[in-house]
Amino acid sequence: MKFTADDAERYSRHYDEPRFRQKLKQVAATAGSKVLYPALQLYYLLQAKEVPVKAKTLIIGALGYLILPADLVPDFIPALGFTDDLTAIMIALRTLGHYLTPEISSRAKEHTNRLLGRNTDNNTSKQHTTT
Repeated sequence: MKFTADDAERYSRHYDEPRFRQKLKQVAATAGSKVLYPALQLYYLLQAKEVPVKAKTLIIGALGYLILPADLVPDFIPALGFTDDLTAIMIALRTLGHYLTPEISSRAKEHTNRLLGRNTDNNTSKQHTTT
């Protein structure tokens, strides 16, 4: 899959904050941290003042593709549903990785852990298991 500037522009129409937050909940329930963490890295890059507008267009395009209900591989297909979304996200991250800071990655990791119900203090699950 190739994710181009034209794709970013086309998919950016599907991005908005409330829809992104709703999609994060769905991703947390089905795809887990493999998709959540890089998506949140892009989200926090989007918030960063030092990231130029042109780069933010790519971020919005990749996140818009994640939100898009009908994409190349439908998200409801087990084990394959988020592969195209993850590809778009990873292409954007690879392109913009030089803007990633430890703080952005840390915020994304903490947010991922919260969405997955993990205790970020000692990285153990909040869910109790019975023995």
